[in-house]
Amino acid sequence: MKIVGVAACTSGIAHTYIAKKKLETAARSLGHVIHIETQGTIGTEDELSAQEIKEADVVIIAADIKIGGKDRFKDKKVVEIPTSMVIKAPKGLINKIEEEVMKA
Repeated sequence: MKIVGVAACTSGIAHTYIAKKKLETAARSLGHVIHIETQGTIGTEDELSAQEIKEADVVIIAADIKIGGKDRFKDKKVVEIPTSMVIKAPKGLINKIEEEVMKA
């Protein structure tokens, strides 16, 4: 499964990067391809390309704030979840998403 997403928290520092790392580690350990963009006080980092979004099976938005550029995902299956949920159970989240994508 190809996964793209955005991580963003209220301060744009700690939880943003922890959520990104947890998602990437969990997805890769389960055999998926993943790219997570971060948005925060220092701006956008690791910005998703149009091609990555086009090829993605699912978009994960792990955010505690409103993110910018959400319209890029209009034709995609989008899962929105707080960063705390991603940090607590990243593998469980990805397994659940995988089940839903396979049903579709």
